Amino acid sequence: MSREILLLVDALAREKNVSQDIVFSALEMALASATKKRFTDEVDVRVSIDRQTGDHVSFRRWEVVEDNDHEEPSRQLAITDVLEKNLKLEIGDFYEEPLEPVEFGRIGAQTAKQVILQKIRDAEREQILNDFLQRREHLVTGTIKRIERGNAIVEVGKLEAKLPREHMIPKENLRVGDRVRAYLLKIDRDGRGAQLVLSRTVPEFIMKLFELEVPEIEEGLIEIKAAARDPGARAKIAVKSNDQRVDPQGTCIGMRGSRVQAVTGELSGERVDIVLWSSDPAQFVIGALAPAEVNKIMVDEDNHSMDVVVDEDNLAMAIGRGGQNVRLASELTGWNLNIMTVEEAEQKHQVEFSRVRELFMAALDVDEELADVLVQEGFSTLEEVAYVPIQEMLDIEGFDESIVNELRSRARDALLTQAIVKEEQVEHGAEELLGLDGMTQEIARALAANGVGTRDDLAELAVDELTEMTGMDADSAKQLIMTARAHWFEQQ
Repeated sequence: MSREILLLVDALAREKNVSQDIVFSALEMALASATKKRFTDEVDVRVSIDRQTGDHVSFRRWEVVEDNDHEEPSRQLAITDVLEKNLKLEIGDFYEEPLEPVEFGRIGAQTAKQVILQKIRDAEREQILNDFLQRREHLVTGTIKRIERGNAIVEVGKLEAKLPREHMIPKENLRVGDRVRAYLLKIDRDGRGAQLVLSRTVPEFIMKLFELEVPEIEEGLIEIKAAARDPGARAKIAVKSNDQRVDPQGTCIGMRGSRVQAVTGELSGERVDIVLWSSDPAQFVIGALAPAEVNKIMVDEDNHSMDVVVDEDNLAMAIGRGGQNVRLASELTGWNLNIMTVEEAEQKHQVEFSRVRELFMAALDVDEELADVLVQEGFSTLEEVAYVPIQEMLDIEGFDESIVNELRSRARDALLTQAIVKEEQVEHGAEELLGLDGMTQEIARALAANGVGTRDDLAELAVDELTEMTGMDADSAKQLIMTARAHWFEQQ
């Protein structure tokens, strides 16, 4: 019988074009399945076939688990029992006892056949998938085989792919038999094997389409740096030339717009703006907002945002219908963009100017004229006054060393005072919470620092809010919140 197993493995491996190890594994599963039928309980069986001789041995096995996890005695062994038997095993190991092997000829033929063929089908599918992935094809073309719950099942060579409803371009009407092109979004490995998941809406799809239509991209003369889409309506791509002799925008547009029109046709009429990429973020944003003309840009590096000032006549164009233009420009550049008119910008500037002026007058004890000079020179925080290089302040007209040193000293004193006040507020808030069971000094201080200073404040928190503030586990956070709420129920 051992020789028969070896002959069967060899024949199946050749017929199905899979490795012999795959067939051996399938036979081991079939033998294990047959062996389990000897037992009334749900047991764990391992079968091992010798790859050289075809002989096989069977074992019943138990997984070693913690005592409190010992819920299935037929498949699990408590660590205490392992120690009592002086077995050199740890949690996660398996304890095995030999079983009399089931003769291969006595296995239910149908069961064995199903197990073996399913294993081989899975191996075949995996092999086809691996061959596909080795070709690194991100842009795939296939035929719609069927529609399931709104999702299109696409036949891509010998593989099936899924194009989910949410990844179809809005309003496009795909039908069975249609040829469709899409971007390979991910590989979904579930119980039914591997499956390709496609998308026609992600920005990467339009980038791959341009690579297909524009040979200069594949040659490396032109590079697509970013893309943003409102699928089926409008898109923006940012292009950069790696060769000064090549115009990236004109090349992507093509003769009489032929190249961009080919992409638009594939995207159900989606209009495409081709933007010149720039390493200067402000210049990049100006290009991304085209055709609107920009008057001025104010960059806020800390918040990664820009205030974009446009004329009243350009406001609607810059924002776009439903905010489409500014939203796509923001996605393309990676900056938060605030579109405003010249008048709105001036009002915002005046408000900010007044706020900083009042801060300096109060914290530095200076008059309005001196505070105005500091704001006009670009100072906006006490930290800047206290710690910028001293030469920057000495370069201000009318500032000598004594004035600069006095201002820096006052700014540092003001910052120290603010820090002390904040620390006292945190301490005071922590004191009110420390009377609760389960509350520690560290947790109380963390809560007070987040503005949670009373029992009722804590009681109103959600569990996830408390865990985020303090780093507690969910169970402890839930218990602490219930402790804080206890007085509510006592009052009722």
